[in-house]
This record gives sequence, structure tokens and C-alpha cells, in this order.
Amino acid sequence: MAVRKRRRTSKRRKKNFWFARGHLRLSNVLLIILLAGLAFLLALGWLGKFSQTKPVTATIDDSQKRQFVEQILPAAQQQQQRYHLLTSITLAQAALESDWGQSTLASKYHNLFGIKSSQKNSQLLTTQEYVNGRWITVQARFAVYTDWSQSIAAHTQLLLNGTRWDQNHYRAIFHTTDYQQAARILQAQGYATDPNYAQKLIDLIKEYHFNQYDQ
Repeated sequence: MAVRKRRRTSKRRKKNFWFARGHLRLSNVLLIILLAGLAFLLALGWLGKFSQTKPVTATIDDSQKRQFVEQILPAAQQQQQRYHLLTSITLAQAALESDWGQSTLASKYHNLFGIKSSQKNSQLLTTQEYVNGRWITVQARFAVYTDWSQSIAAHTQLLLNGTRWDQNHYRAIFHTTDYQQAARILQAQGYATDPNYAQKLIDLIKEYHFNQYDQ
């Protein structure tokens, strides 16, 4: 009786999706890198959402701006009556420097004008400075006041008394009734490092008609 021979069937090895001949496939290496990159970007996005206590560019509506101006206007006009510092300049600087009273320096420490100080009660904060043609982040110590009226009075005294090396540094600002000239004096004398500082003040005064309060 003849015995049938069984045909040999070759078992095909299943292809390994990740490896080929003991090595990770190149296409999979690229896929891993891509997925890792996406995961990293997603992680940054979520961390950003939870790490920010308030939006970096918070929207301030007209009613908030009007309320801010009404709150500091009497003190600004008082400084003009006593020292002839234009109310429009005080209002514009306060709005620009403090982001309409919304900045941490203004809302928490009542410093409207970014005035720096080395006093014991000064606060170390992060700020932006324009140096060598670019904006950089630095830390500096800023003055702390009890309220915004005190901050406005200190701002006038700073302009009136000048700097340690030049007591007449800002004095020309008290001898002009033209807010545009006053804004340019502040920039020329280095009140701020922003190269567009004067124009920003002028634009604010024009847009919100701050010059109507000049006496």
C-alpha cells in the first residue's frame, strides 16, 4: 500500500510592523519623531493654558478706559495747577505705562508710570527694555505707592527734580503748552527705551482727546 507523502507547507513569517531584520524600520523612526514632536507641541499648549493666571493681551473695553481716566483725572489736573505739567501727558503716560491700570505694577503696587526704586519696600519685577535695537526681558526694582494719587505726585516730582546727574533733565517739559512737544521731550531725554514712545503718547492723546483737560 502506497503511503502518500504530505506536502510541506512553508510557514510564512509575519512581517513585524516595527522591526526588519532586527532593526527598527526607518519609516517608523520618522513616525516616532513626528508623534513625539506633536505630543511636545500639545503639551506646551496645555501647559500654557494652565500656567497663565491672566491673558497676556487682555482686552480692555472703552468703559474700563473711561473709568480709569475719571479716577486719575483729578490728581492729574491738580499737578497741572501746581506745576504746569500738562494733564494730557500725565493721562497718556499713565494709560500707556500701566495698560490703563491693568498691569500688575499698577493694580497691585499702585505704580502707574513704571518708576524704578531701590528703596526697601520696592518690588522686583520682570519688564521689557529696548536695548541695542531689540526688546529684551530684564528684572528691575520698582517703587510701591499707597494709591494712584501718590504715584501721580511722585511722577511729577521725578520730572521736576530730574536725575541724580542732571536736576534739569526733564525741566523743559514744564515750559511747554504743546503736548506733542512735551511727548518728544520725554523721549529725547530717555524717559523710556521704546523708540516709538513719543508717538504712542501723541496717538493716545489724539484718540481719547486728553488735551481737552489741559488748562
